[in-house]
Amino acid sequence: MAREATLVQVGKHKVELSNLNKVLFPDPTIIKAEVIEYYLKVAPTILDHIKGRPLSLVRYPDGVNGERFFQKDRPGWAPDWVDYVRLGSGDKKDYIIATEEATLVWLANLACLELHQMHVYKPHFDKPDYLVFDLDPPEGFPFREVVQIALDLKDHVENYGYSSFVKTTGGKGIHLLAPIEPKWSFQEVFQAASDLAKPFVKARSATTTLHIKKQARKERVLVDIYRIRSGQTIIAPYSLKGNQAASVSMPLTWEQLAMVKDPGEFNLRTVLDQVLREGDAWEGIQAHAMPLHTKSKVPKAIKKQLSSDQHKTPKQLDDYKKKRDFDRTPEPRAAVPEGRGDAFVVHRHHASHLHYDLRLEKDGVLRSWAVPRGLPPFPGIKRLAVATEDHPLAYLNFEGAIPKGQYGGGDMWIFARGRYRIIKEKKDGFYFKLLSKDITAEYRIHLMKEKEWLLERVDHPQLNWLEDEVNPMLAESRTETPAYGHYLYEVKWDGIRAFITVKDGELSLRTRNNQIINQQFPELCIPEKAFRINAAVFDAEIVCFDRNGKPDFKKVIKRLQRRSSMDIERAVKSSPAFCYLFDCLYLDGRPIINEPLLRRRVWLKGSFRKNTPYRISEVVEEGEELFVASRAMGLEGIMAKNPQSKYLPGKRSDNWLKIKVRNTRDCLIVGYTIGQGDRNPYFGALHLAEEVNGKLEYRGKVGTGFEVDAMKEVDQYLKKLDTIDRPVDKKPLDEAKSTWVEPVLSCEIQYATMTEDGAFREPVFLRLRPDLVGSIDKL
Repeated sequence: MAREATLVQVGKHKVELSNLNKVLFPDPTIIKAEVIEYYLKVAPTILDHIKGRPLSLVRYPDGVNGERFFQKDRPGWAPDWVDYVRLGSGDKKDYIIATEEATLVWLANLACLELHQMHVYKPHFDKPDYLVFDLDPPEGFPFREVVQIALDLKDHVENYGYSSFVKTTGGKGIHLLAPIEPKWSFQEVFQAASDLAKPFVKARSATTTLHIKKQARKERVLVDIYRIRSGQTIIAPYSLKGNQAASVSMPLTWEQLAMVKDPGEFNLRTVLDQVLREGDAWEGIQAHAMPLHTKSKVPKAIKKQLSSDQHKTPKQLDDYKKKRDFDRTPEPRAAVPEGRGDAFVVHRHHASHLHYDLRLEKDGVLRSWAVPRGLPPFPGIKRLAVATEDHPLAYLNFEGAIPKGQYGGGDMWIFARGRYRIIKEKKDGFYFKLLSKDITAEYRIHLMKEKEWLLERVDHPQLNWLEDEVNPMLAESRTETPAYGHYLYEVKWDGIRAFITVKDGELSLRTRNNQIINQQFPELCIPEKAFRINAAVFDAEIVCFDRNGKPDFKKVIKRLQRRSSMDIERAVKSSPAFCYLFDCLYLDGRPIINEPLLRRRVWLKGSFRKNTPYRISEVVEEGEELFVASRAMGLEGIMAKNPQSKYLPGKRSDNWLKIKVRNTRDCLIVGYTIGQGDRNPYFGALHLAEEVNGKLEYRGKVGTGFEVDAMKEVDQYLKKLDTIDRPVDKKPLDEAKSTWVEPVLSCEIQYATMTEDGAFREPVFLRLRPDLVGSIDKL
């Protein structure tokens, strides 16, 4: 067969791809093009873990049913941009180092299905940066029992002061990693792992063993610590495994692992969606690096370095001291305690102008830059960074209000904190990587003139929050306020849910179904007038009011449906829109969904200006009183939110509760029956369904609650929809008189209760919800 080749551009490089239709996994059929696509799309996340690490490769040129072979040496015909390092004693080999997306694409084209990483990263090629325990079960050993051993090992390892991270191996095994500082030799690290493993295995001798020979294991799980040797590897996180299932070595949280029944559920076709939905369970893993428990004392060389006059010069803090009155400001005094040399903090500083302060530990102090417009969110965006005075290391933990009249007066918040790593030194600057649970990203900073530096991001985030589609967090329904637990309560605004995205002077309004609606609401498209920030994603409700100041859903829907510029201009004057902001997902360089709601609201409140159509949705602690007031005023209801909760995109959670004055639901219209009598020109009743776990569940019919205008409006929409086969499993009795339509139109109904078979009892039509689910343009 002739070799088919295609030249493609990946980042800065051109990569030749060949035989893209070759089948590498036969069941299910997965061709080489899909493998390349997987590694390209997951590249931002996998590179966070393997960049700078030497790799061993397992190639399957004829697929998983053909011959496989290991490759350690970089081939001589490799492109010159493929990075490598020469390692080994005696017979040295050129190990490939993946530094960019193009490298992963090139490797995938060679059918390198498996990427195995060494336990070291550049330039510390002789010092491991984690302990690894490979739980290797015998054939047929129940995976759930391996999970339990892993959970027990987690507790054991963490009792020694380590943080532990877990992933599947792509097979039936589990890897537990404990990040450590890269300061000790392989022998010292192996000895520490051995000291940990021996008492653990001894206490569980019936199910675990340290015997590496299979005949000595006696159907027990091997706790393999022998990989912690120079030149040894483990399969990299997010690497494919060369098995029939095309499974992936999947990093998980410990809570996720406890729920896993079959590791095969993590495979080429499922992992990327989970990463985009859940994020990287190992984000910021290196920020958790600890000293070896067997090396509790600081090594002499490091201790000498920390205490040398060269690294502890009090004069470095002279400017800091001169600018502050420590009898008035709560800021830390100019002391110089010992540090580890790799800490960073980013402060959100609401002084005369809102800005951010980047601080990197260097020579016993924090080198500091004011970054007026926040961290650059992705490559291609540059930010001015103005060098300021060095700060003491105690500033790593400082948060508080600096009094007015003092230098930098205003609120100071820790925006991100962790460790950083210098990647490359340059004559006029350096490359560095921030490592923390808040943000893991690589930047370049270089001097332009005097104190002016330029800061830019080097790596691509896996999810571009400012451009990619993000799903809103959903609430569970309740009929009354919670009887226990601490909640914050706010009005449930009767408008349309929207995401407000601000990006360097541009603003976009998106509905829940990802429709851009800037044209319909021009009075809200005022980013520089309304906001103090440069990059953000807000969750909000767009509302119009009637003459009595009550939210009017019909008005905002009519605004949503306007198309001509003249109609929109008139609507802006007659039915002005207001936007109530109630949450923030992303802010000036990093996602903040994992921050507690209380903190997100503080940052939200400081991000927009007063006297604009944008307002914050205020909260109170008196839920019952707010609910009574809402009912008396004829409002839709209230929301109850856990103040410590995270934002969970696309998920329904009891951390948010929707407490409606009426028992209502939003449903999909999936069909209708033939109208009789007065309804002969229109329809009789609407067939309803709800989406549950990706499948439509039939909820019965609604035939009451229609005024004449509503009947005509619904009928007009129904006639625009394509007819289809019945989209629900349940067959209604009147199917012969029913027409089924594509499920893209939503409506809100009121009902009494649910029947045993899942239908609404006594449903009443309330209104259409064209802002949900379907295409507004089509309808």
